[in-house]
Amino acid sequence: MRRACSCRKGKTLRTALRKKAEIKPSPAGISGNADASRALETVLASLDDSKAENIISIDIQGKSSLGDYMVVASGRSNRHVSAVADHLIKALKDAGLGLPRVEGLANADWVLIDSGDVIVHVFRPEVREFYNIEKMWQAPDLEDETLH
Repeated sequence: MRRACSCRKGKTLRTALRKKAEIKPSPAGISGNADASRALETVLASLDDSKAENIISIDIQGKSSLGDYMVVASGRSNRHVSAVADHLIKALKDAGLGLPRVEGLANADWVLIDSGDVIVHVFRPEVREFYNIEKMWQAPDLEDETLH
């Protein structure tokens, strides 16, 4: 007994692969100076609206292929860090910048929000002081300056 194929006539694997290749990447993966600047403005405005503290923006173009900018901010408590992160995720989505990848939202000690062009770290103050990542990223390039 011969079984009937569940696929429709004319649908081959080659057609399915060709259609899959036509899918465009998400806006979070597309990099461009105008998009990066718009994303940075959106991030900074959202953090300011959420009353995030000690907001620092670091230009990492040429230092890392992770993104164009890194933003570090603090929240007063776990609840505030979580609220700041939620507000930022919604702002990025509403601005048409795609849905960012998020880590650490469950504990809200340190939340990482990666929108592609801009990487945002939202810390509780004690955790931020312990890791001090802005000091590492703000260090001058060894090619630019010699430190003694």
